[in-house]
Amino acid sequence: MPRPIFQAQPTAQKASRPIVNLDELQFEPWSKGFPPDEKPPAGFEARKASVAQRIGAKKLGYNVTAIAPGKCAYPLHNHRVNEEMFLILQGEGQLRVGKDTWPVRGGDFIACPPGGPETAHQLKNTSNDRDLTVLAVSTFEETDIIEYPRTGKIAFGGLFEGPDGKPTLIRGLHRTGHDAGYWEGE
Repeated sequence: MPRPIFQAQPTAQKASRPIVNLDELQFEPWSKGFPPDEKPPAGFEARKASVAQRIGAKKLGYNVTAIAPGKCAYPLHNHRVNEEMFLILQGEGQLRVGKDTWPVRGGDFIACPPGGPETAHQLKNTSNDRDLTVLAVSTFEETDIIEYPRTGKIAFGGLFEGPDGKPTLIRGLHRTGHDAGYWEGE
């Protein structure tokens, strides 16, 4: 079995209230939760504020991601099961889907349906001086396969029963023939 790339985390929690305002969000480095020896390479830098668990969501995952100027938040990837939607809240950037690229700006909605490498997507902040801030929404199916076409890595993620009987999110990353680090080859 591939080694987990994230700490297993409980997926459900009772929200104290089903509302949170943008100005109440607490941003943390996007890569928090990766093994401590894996730091993002130079082209990646973002902060993420979790929203879904905080307000009690069960079937959708959502967060607000602030992508640093000139950087990407995550490698080019596609999902085989989960669908993602992004709403650009502010800033300017570039969306890559498969081999195509488009400019994006505040107010743009982006659909990233599940599929193969032709649906692989990545957002890049093209500004020199301000964050690209994005609302990210995704279905939260029990198990997903994520492919990284540039590096040939495959990740899996799913809900499994933990030792305490509660659902636990477990993720792993693999490359044919050996385990792989998340940022390896990026």
